[in-house]
Formats: sequence, C-alpha cells, structure tokens
Amino acid sequence: MSSHHIVREKQEPALLILGLNSFDLELLGQLLEWSPTVIATSHVAEQLATMGIKVDRILGNDIGDVLQSDVKYVPLHDMPAAEAALNALIAENYAAVNIIADNFDVNDYTHFLPRINLVILHQHKKTYPISSGFTKWLPAGDLITITVPPVDFVCSGLARKEAGQYVTTADGVIKLEFADSFLFISETI
Repeated sequence: MSSHHIVREKQEPALLILGLNSFDLELLGQLLEWSPTVIATSHVAEQLATMGIKVDRILGNDIGDVLQSDVKYVPLHDMPAAEAALNALIAENYAAVNIIADNFDVNDYTHFLPRINLVILHQHKKTYPISSGFTKWLPAGDLITITVPPVDFVCSGLARKEAGQYVTTADGVIKLEFADSFLFISETI
C-alpha cells in the first residue's frame, strides 16, 4: 500500500467467515490484504487463530475462552450465524460484506437486500445479487449459474448449457434482464 492511500474505517467490505472447508487459503490472504473487519463463528475463529489471523468479532451464544485480545462478542439470539452477523453489520452502517461459507442458500441472504452489498464465496464459486440490466465483461467460455429461475429472463452474450447454467459465447459484455427485483448469479473462482 502506498503511503498516500488512506483506508477509512468501513470503506472496505467486512469479511464474515462461516466456514473454511472448501476455501482456498491463498484467496483468504487476498481478502485480508486491506485489513477488513473479520467476523467468524467461534469454531472458525479457533481455526483462524491457529493460522495467526486476527478476528475482530466472534459469533455465538457462548464464546468460551477468547483466544485473542480486543475481540467483540456478537450474540446469536436464536438466529443463524449469518443473520446475526449481517444484522450487526447493517446496524453499524457497513455498506458491504464478503462472506466465506461452506454452502449457499439464497434464503439466508434475500432478506438483507438492498440494505448491504453481499458477495458469498463458497464451493469454489463467487455468488452475488444483481438487478435487471446487469452487464459485465467476461472471457469466452466462463460459466454463469443462476441460482433461482428468473421471471421473463432475457440474456445476451450467453448460451444456455443446462438448467440455470449459461456459458459466455465470446469475449465481451454479457447482459441479463428479468422481471424480478434481483437474482443471485454465481461465477467459478
């Protein structure tokens, strides 16, 4: 980082880590590069501590012995960990969060749109919500997965491979249009 670049608090997305079972640790290092606020379940916090990674907040009803100093506790209040963490981040005015999870369920995240920008990294995929009119430049042969079939779906730059899966036809811009207020798409990472 150059000496003239100042990173303001909450300028970078927070990092919520719910599971690391299928996650590339090199990519984890890249996500930690800008020193985001790191939130993890107590189990994951233990894993991170063994790797020398500092956690800022631990999710759970009983965090037991805190392994690191200056760690805040985020109680679950009978909520799933993702819901408790996202509620806390929204309450603290975070604009965005990267989430590392072992799996993805669209129902865990739809309630939080559009209050916070989400990117969910799971099973070698990057999943995020888009609105109609979404455009993005992608190389030929990239695979895009649409998690829930959209209403009145029209796309350009993509060919349907199988249900919910599309492949880019050439290097260039893809465009997705649909009647729903948003949908989640996944790209391979």
